[in-house]
Amino acid sequence: MNDFDLIDNTMMSLSGHSVYPHDVLTVLFCLLTLSQAYVNVALNKPAYQQYPNENDRYDASNAVDGRKSDLGMYGGQCAVSQNRQTATWWVNLTTIHSIHHITIYFMTNYKPFGPSNDITKYFLGFSVYVSNTTARLQGTLCYKDDNLTLDTIPAVFTTTCPVHGRYVIYYNERLSGVTYPRGYSDRVSTDLCEVEVFGCPATGYFGSNCSVPCSDVNCQYCHIESGTCQGCKPGYKGHRCEMVCEGGTYGAGCKETCGTCRDVNQCSINNGTCLTGCDAGFKGDLCKTVCDRGSYGYVCNETCGHCRDVNRCSIFIGTCLTGCDAGYQGDLCKKSCDSGSYGYDCNEICGHCRDVNKCSIINGTCLTGCDADYQGNLCKTLCPVGTSEANDMSIEKKIKESDIKWSYLSIYGTVDSLKNFKQGLIMGASYLIKVK
Repeated sequence: MNDFDLIDNTMMSLSGHSVYPHDVLTVLFCLLTLSQAYVNVALNKPAYQQYPNENDRYDASNAVDGRKSDLGMYGGQCAVSQNRQTATWWVNLTTIHSIHHITIYFMTNYKPFGPSNDITKYFLGFSVYVSNTTARLQGTLCYKDDNLTLDTIPAVFTTTCPVHGRYVIYYNERLSGVTYPRGYSDRVSTDLCEVEVFGCPATGYFGSNCSVPCSDVNCQYCHIESGTCQGCKPGYKGHRCEMVCEGGTYGAGCKETCGTCRDVNQCSINNGTCLTGCDAGFKGDLCKTVCDRGSYGYVCNETCGHCRDVNRCSIFIGTCLTGCDAGYQGDLCKKSCDSGSYGYDCNEICGHCRDVNKCSIINGTCLTGCDADYQGNLCKTLCPVGTSEANDMSIEKKIKESDIKWSYLSIYGTVDSLKNFKQGLIMGASYLIKVK
C-alpha cells in the first residue's frame, strides 16, 4: 500500500464515502502541514497496555513502531488487548515534552468504519490524556468522546492538545451498572495500530519549527504556539518565573520542602541538595533520611554506645534514652564501669573477688575466683566455718597481723609458746563463729 492508497483509505474512513469533500481535504492538508512542522516524539518509545494478549504479535509497542500500512488484526502492526471492562494503553515519552497534537490510527480490519464494521463499536467513548505519570487522572484530559456514533467516528483521529507531559494515555471503559449509548460494545479493547504524538523534541522552545526559545529566561515549558510560559525551571516561580524560591523550598513551582540541612539557606533551589551537609540525625543528598539504627550525629557518622535499647539512641546526640546496657555508664554509654562495679548503669558492687579488676562489668562474676572466706559466682556468700582450709588460713592471717603476737612474745618470750597460743585462738574463734 503506497501513501496515496493510505490517504484514500483515510478519506473513506473520515467521510464514509469515496469522494473528497472540501472540508475533509482541508483537514487532511492541515494534518500534513502539522506533521511536517512537529516531530513524532512517541516513535519507538516504551509502551504498555492493560490485559495484553499472550501472542507477541499484538504487543503494545506495535502502536509506536511507525508502521501503519496494515490496519488489520493479523497484520502484526497493531496493539491488541483482551476484551475487558476497561482498556488502557500508554506510551512513555521518557522525558516531558511540549505536545501539539495526537493522531490515532484505529484498527479497521480492512473495512470502512461504520455500523457494518463490527470493531467500530469498541472505540466509542474513548479518552486521551497527557500526564507526567501513568495515572491518567493526574494529567490533562485532551479529549473525551461523548458524541461520536458508529456513523461519525473516524478511523484516523486527531486531537490538538498543546500541553506538556511524559505519558500519552488512551483509555476506554464499559463499567457494570452504567448505561451506555446505543451502538456501544459490551466490552472494550485497545486495538490501536499507531499513536503519533507530535511536538517539540526539547523543552524551552516553541513555534512551528520548535526553534524559538521561550521568552522568559527561567521558563522551562512554554505554550508550543504562543510561547506563554506554562512552567518554570526548578527553583523559580511567578507568571514570568521571575521569583526565586524562598528559603527552605525548591523544585518545580517551589512546591518541595528542603530536608534537614545543616544550613537551610544552603538548600539548592533546583534539586533540594543540602550544599553544606545534613544536620545531626539525618543523611542523604536531600537530608530527608534519618540515621540508621545504631548511628547518630552529622551525616550519621557516629556510632551509638552500649544503650539498653539501641532503638532508643538519640539520632541527634547519641544519648541512650532508656539508660545503658550492663557494664557501661555515662550519657552515651561508651564508658566501662569503674573497677569494683558492674551491671546496668554500673549500679552494682562487685563481691569479694580474688582480683577486683577481674570482676565482670556485665554480670559481676569474679573471673579469677573468690577471695578467702567467700564463694559463688559473685563471691558474695561466706564459706561455712571449718569447711575449707581458707577459713583457718584467714583466721591465722588475721592473728598474724594483730598485735596479739607481739603482746604474747613480750610476756612469754618464746615462739613455741606463741604457736600454742595461736592454735588456741583459732579453735576458740571457730567455736564462737559456730555458736553465733
